[in-house]
Amino acid sequence: MEDMRTKSIGVFDSGLGGLTVLKEISKVLPNENIVYFGDTARVPYGTRSSETVTKYTYQSINFLLEKDIKAIVIACNTASARSLEKAQERYNIPIIGVIKPGAKRAVISTRNNKIGVIGTEGTVFSKAYEMEIHKLVSTIDVYSKPCSLFVPIVEEGWADTEVALLTAKDYLSAFNGTDIDTLVLGCTHYPILAGTIKKITGNKIKLVNPAEETALDLKKLLEEKNLINNQTQKPDYKYFVSDMPERFMNIGQNFIQKPFDNISVVEIQKY
Repeated sequence: MEDMRTKSIGVFDSGLGGLTVLKEISKVLPNENIVYFGDTARVPYGTRSSETVTKYTYQSINFLLEKDIKAIVIACNTASARSLEKAQERYNIPIIGVIKPGAKRAVISTRNNKIGVIGTEGTVFSKAYEMEIHKLVSTIDVYSKPCSLFVPIVEEGWADTEVALLTAKDYLSAFNGTDIDTLVLGCTHYPILAGTIKKITGNKIKLVNPAEETALDLKKLLEEKNLINNQTQKPDYKYFVSDMPERFMNIGQNFIQKPFDNISVVEIQKY
């Protein structure tokens, strides 16, 4: 009988952003095999309807299920906000998203109970972070701002440019006067912009990267289900995209600071 523990973890995102989650998972769970799918043909998800995002989520999961996996991480805030619960009901496999872990980390981080959230339109307008934060502490003030241009800026490889800085300055001015002490980077692309954002917020505002907490939650889930891979040989990482593998390879290396050796293109509409 095949050992469930040696099966892969499936991770998917609308594009490159989920690589920030993969990076944190590889730190916390260094022995795990990972299959990553980036839906690069249909990025960004943030401006699409709930129905469309849910359809894309199901297609991504259907694809990953063919890859013999033991758990799935929806490494996309928009997909987590719009379709995590539906996916958990529909599929008989452990599935986690990035919003609950991010909300938990933000609540632990704040000292004055004022939290800012930046994300795509889809994530911000869903109020998913606000709801999760208020489930934990109902008296926290949450201020949110959609930052739609951040995803294309990161995907263009412009995270450390003047363009990124000016865009961030404009978006973050929405928090002037709110006195937030914690800012949730509510899109998996945004940790790449952390250096640029810090230039504006300084050290008085703590940046929360939900990917870090997501990796810890995944570890806990695998421990509970006795699914941790304890084999010590080099883990196997496979990457799949729905379009533009060269671009994914070139820009993706900034995300995980290591070269890709195997990227395949998948016709995701078939799923």
